[in-house]
Amino acid sequence: MKVVVAGGSGGLGRAVSRDLTARGHEVVVLSRSPAAPGSGRWVRWDGATVGAWAGELRGAAVVNLCGALVDRPPTAANVALLTRSRVEPTRALARAAAEVDARVPVWVQMSTLAIYGDAGEAVLDETAPAADGPAQMAGVARAWEEAAADVPARRRIVLRTGIVLEPGTPAMRRLTGLVRWGLGGRVGDGRQWISWLHVADLLAVVRRCLDDGPALSGVVHATSPQPVRNAELMATLRRALHRPPAQPTPATLVRLGARVLRTDPALALTGRRCVPARLEAAGFRFAHPELRGAVADLLAGGSRPLPA
Repeated sequence: MKVVVAGGSGGLGRAVSRDLTARGHEVVVLSRSPAAPGSGRWVRWDGATVGAWAGELRGAAVVNLCGALVDRPPTAANVALLTRSRVEPTRALARAAAEVDARVPVWVQMSTLAIYGDAGEAVLDETAPAADGPAQMAGVARAWEEAAADVPARRRIVLRTGIVLEPGTPAMRRLTGLVRWGLGGRVGDGRQWISWLHVADLLAVVRRCLDDGPALSGVVHATSPQPVRNAELMATLRRALHRPPAQPTPATLVRLGARVLRTDPALALTGRRCVPARLEAAGFRFAHPELRGAVADLLAGGSRPLPA
């Protein structure tokens, strides 16, 4: 199968491209910096206009991962950046797909479980309604999905992902860094739900979406069937990294620290209790369904070694 990966220069894009290439697929990575090393054949695009790259979509599946990192303060300018970096490339891809003479067989549109905002105790499957805010979470995600609503593909999947646990990613570095610095206690009241996924399972989900014929379409949750509270997440990381119990970090301190670190405190203080109902109904089996085993696998080198 030929697969065009847009946004393939990021960490997740590289992992997807590497995985598909290793399994014999022809992978074309659309990138603003095609000279960068990576798996697959790299083709330049500007992420906004239709160009010579559009011909690569002829008969190819599409995996759209485009979007700037969310780990930034929730200012109006940053919300606009997060939205633009997702919507513009998606619209360019959709226009290009409409121009080629062979329809895209399957379109995997990346999205995020943050579309549900701060969802409290509710258990959310794919039928749950999107939230109205916060703007930097639900607002950005809604705009991203709306940009892909009418893509010309025989089958379209919107893959709403949880926090992907993979060594070296910003989220994993932030979490393990806090634990190693002795700040690995619960964040806020620690009751916020964390929907997470081992990177190996995410790659398996992408493969299943590409290969599964009509069985999977529409919104699909890419997240472990066992979400955990923040307090459990931090305790699991402490045990795995052989760190003693730590004092909790009050919400007020999180908000102050976010200013210093130039990040969004909502990333730590909000949560969602999401489950992958459609994947489970389709018979998908997670290699790492529970957090303790997933973290142990990552620490043992299940993907790449965690940074020191």
